[in-house]
Amino acid sequence: MELRHLRYFVAVAEERHFGRAAKRLHMAQPPLSRQIQSLEAELGFALLQRTRRSVELTPAGAVLLERARVLFTDVDRAIQEARRAHTGETGRISVAYLSSLAYSGLTALLRALRERLPAVEVTLREMSPAAQLDALKDGVLDVGFVRGPIDDPSLASECVRRERLLVVLPTGHPLAAKKRILLSALGNEDFVTFPRSRAAAFFDTIMAMCHDAGFSPRIVQQAPQLDIVSLVAAGFGIAIMPESIREVHRPGLELRPIIGSPSIDLLAAWRTSNTSPVLRTFLEIMRRVSAPVPSAD
Repeated sequence: MELRHLRYFVAVAEERHFGRAAKRLHMAQPPLSRQIQSLEAELGFALLQRTRRSVELTPAGAVLLERARVLFTDVDRAIQEARRAHTGETGRISVAYLSSLAYSGLTALLRALRERLPAVEVTLREMSPAAQLDALKDGVLDVGFVRGPIDDPSLASECVRRERLLVVLPTGHPLAAKKRILLSALGNEDFVTFPRSRAAAFFDTIMAMCHDAGFSPRIVQQAPQLDIVSLVAAGFGIAIMPESIREVHRPGLELRPIIGSPSIDLLAAWRTSNTSPVLRTFLEIMRRVSAPVPSAD
């Protein structure tokens, strides 16, 4: 028995007329009659009682009609769900983000994702860039947000936004009197940063910038990204951070642009082998909602 045979039977049973059923099915009446006869022969019992003027259901036919309607409802629902999965409208996606991204950009992206894909299950994780790259390569993570270049052929990446780098100073620091700061003016300052193992690309970018300006940063404290601003506010040293740090609104800090406007890229990264429709749709939404962090001097 094939589904089309059941569809033929349902049409005849609902129309109570072979001619009307054939018209509904866009086929000729004689082939339809033969298909119903073949179905009854296969089952071994009659489904319809035929007279010259009407078609009536047998008790067995009435039961089969009821069950067939349920079956086709389930089949139609399954097809719709499969189509939504194919277009990335259902499924799961695991997303990792930097702690600073929670204050800038992530909220708008997640809101757009929920509006566009309400049936997608999103798992969020705050992870360091190094941990994100490892999780992506291991297949534990679908997409991550990291800063700096990625040199790994197994990973694809795309620039989400380009952020200016700022000097983060404690309130009352002499350099806070300047509207913009020359990088070489930081040569004698104590620096607060995070361990290189946490975000090698970003760390190396900052070190290279300082070396090009003629000095090697004197690092006195290391801490996770958002704890850096607390240490700066407490007077342990200064830091160089992406402009999205403005969104933290931590008291005791002064933020100043660097002359020359050096910047760092925020990247979305994913496995090149990941063909998930949900990931594809996620990236499309990300491209639509992503925008540069507002600048303020």
